[in-house]
Amino acid sequence: MIELSCGSASYRLNVSAPDDFPRLPEIKDEATFKVDREAFLDTAARVSRAASRDESRPVLTGILVQFEKGENETSRKLTMAATDSYRLAVRETTLKGETPELEAIVPARAIAEIARIPSSGSELELAIHENHTIFLAGKTMLTTRRIDGQFPNHRQLHPETFAHTVKLPRVEFLEVVRRAAVMAQRTSPIRLRFEDGSLTVSAQTQDVGEVHETLPVAFSSEPFEIGFNAEFLREGIESVIGDEVELNLNGPLNPGLLRAEGDSFWYLIMPIRLAG
Repeated sequence: MIELSCGSASYRLNVSAPDDFPRLPEIKDEATFKVDREAFLDTAARVSRAASRDESRPVLTGILVQFEKGENETSRKLTMAATDSYRLAVRETTLKGETPELEAIVPARAIAEIARIPSSGSELELAIHENHTIFLAGKTMLTTRRIDGQFPNHRQLHPETFAHTVKLPRVEFLEVVRRAAVMAQRTSPIRLRFEDGSLTVSAQTQDVGEVHETLPVAFSSEPFEIGFNAEFLREGIESVIGDEVELNLNGPLNPGLLRAEGDSFWYLIMPIRLAG
């Protein structure tokens, strides 16, 4: 029992035995390794939006974290991927120093918590055990259970070739999509119609309204129209860094891929079948 008193107030709180508290995993120095904190968190931030929030499929609520060999002996490659089965975000980052070759599916919410932990250092310590992943930031330790399961093979899902590659000014395209998304409510898609020299972005929701807005683009093939979830498309454009965004397409029924030249991030998004 704990007794608390302050002035005329008095409280009695029941307590539990310390042995009932879940045991934290032990940290062995030889099992930990260090990574650049900013690089790790930036990589996670670029892909985390694509992680699922549906707890019925636990694997998709996590971020796949892979440490692999780099292009030379002194570098390592960090790859993170996240998907909710409707979109897939992947980012590769080159790291300096030694890291073991391993991978784990880490809850996206746990990685988001790391960014909130204040730290004066530039490094983040990790320890990946059989059932847990441990993060050490300064004097703070965050422990999370690893997610069991088979994460989709993101490399196999990346299309090898594209029929159409359209380059757009990222900020202008993003603003058009944001405005059109206001009319793409409930299950209504946002439509992208490509014609000779132009892209028309449109959306319509019954009882709400409709919008059409046109951008000039370098497109000179047969006209076609493709539909996407407005929120997923907006978040994909927001995740791309650069003045120009590249939209790669293979037709109205195949996934589209967003990326920027020179960036190791790519975002695959499934289309919505359009009526008519």
